[in-house]
Amino acid sequence: MPDSTPTSRPGTPKHHLYDIAQRVVEQIRTEKDSAAHQAFRSSVGNAVDKAPTDRAHGIEHPASTGVIYVMDRANKLGYSYGDPAWANFGQGAPEVGHIDGCLDKPTQIDLPLDTLEYAPTTGIKPLREKIANLYNELYRKDKESKYTFENVCVVPGGRAGLTRVASAIANIQVGYFLPEYTAYEQMLSIFKRFVPIPTPLDEDSNYHIDPDMVEREIRGRGLSMIVSSNPRNPSGGVVAGEELEKLAKVGRDRHCTLVMDEFYSSYIYTPEGEEQQGDTVSITSYVQDVNKDGVIVIDGLTKNYRLPGWRICWIVAPKDIISAMASSGSFTEGGANHPLQVAAVPLLDPALHRQEAKALQIHFRKKRDYVVERLRATGFKIKEPPQATFYMWLDLSCLPSPINIGLNFFEECLKEKTIVVPGLFFDVNPSHRRELFDSPCHHFVRLSFGPPLEELKKGLDGIDRVVKKFTKPAHRVD
Repeated sequence: MPDSTPTSRPGTPKHHLYDIAQRVVEQIRTEKDSAAHQAFRSSVGNAVDKAPTDRAHGIEHPASTGVIYVMDRANKLGYSYGDPAWANFGQGAPEVGHIDGCLDKPTQIDLPLDTLEYAPTTGIKPLREKIANLYNELYRKDKESKYTFENVCVVPGGRAGLTRVASAIANIQVGYFLPEYTAYEQMLSIFKRFVPIPTPLDEDSNYHIDPDMVEREIRGRGLSMIVSSNPRNPSGGVVAGEELEKLAKVGRDRHCTLVMDEFYSSYIYTPEGEEQQGDTVSITSYVQDVNKDGVIVIDGLTKNYRLPGWRICWIVAPKDIISAMASSGSFTEGGANHPLQVAAVPLLDPALHRQEAKALQIHFRKKRDYVVERLRATGFKIKEPPQATFYMWLDLSCLPSPINIGLNFFEECLKEKTIVVPGLFFDVNPSHRRELFDSPCHHFVRLSFGPPLEELKKGLDGIDRVVKKFTKPAHRVD
């Protein structure tokens, strides 16, 4: 064990408790020295080496996603959904209540008799037609090649969309970028036919995806597919305009399929002083032929329409890919909820979509600016606010040990009834064998400003208490 006997230094009183505490926490350098990291490793599915008993009856427990892990830990400390004492910055969900300029969400729906039947694994035709029309109106008005219902597959949530795609991927090399959405880890590890290949992005560039870099990765690593969120979860960046057009061209020219998670396509923020226009982003703007270009888009009602509980999402892709998605849906999850598909049809009007996007951007930019101001006042160094999404990728390296490490900071926040997600969950690392302290994401947490403003205030107060607890000198005892 490391020696923790108090010693005196010139000009320092003996038994200075703050010095002693600092010397102790400075010993926390590896997983075995950290209770927070040991708690993570001891949770089911997250051990480095699983004992034979973990595979009893032929079942091996998969690791949980980051959000599920943090919510489980919060539940053990008394959290429950709707508890006003807690602030949930961990779950990636927007507030669902009234927002000025947005349509209030339906609280009742009619259930025609035929909605009690199974829906097709690709979704009901009226909804597929509305989704195709939405993309044509928003992104392809000047294009000759248009999407039809045959280019759309409705799925029960974004993860189901990712799973359908993953279940149909051939024996190829699949590239992805770090940090990335935590659910990609399960998608990239459960299905064994393809080889997932990570590319770490540069922290100094705010984890920006550069099309020239993507082309080098495709050429050098022999990638046949790339999976990426855009706008980016968790960093809050976005690839748009000429860069997004160039990215689409790189995929087309290099015969590399681009799987784009566009769930935050409406959460785009203009620079300070500029009014929000309701502009949204999609790589489908730069598809030349909807049935030849290897572009697969996954999106849904979850974020842009603020209906996460409905689990109505979609895949937009060439017809032959949608046919494959229909087959994979028959053995994965069986399709989306039939009544809620019917209820979703009137929501997908292009004019309504633009109106909603503008109102969302005005509302969430105000919340973003408030969160940034509060965090800076607490002592965090934020280079620039996120350009998109409703996430802060919060760098803890400016804080003292041990709360400069994501898992430790997360555990301390739980004591203040505030939930965040440790950054290491976004270091998509399917084998879980790397020492956690070696992760480039270990000194980050992701903080969501999706909840209502009052909840944000409560959570930021909790974060402020955590930081003060570890930066305020302890009482000296001579």
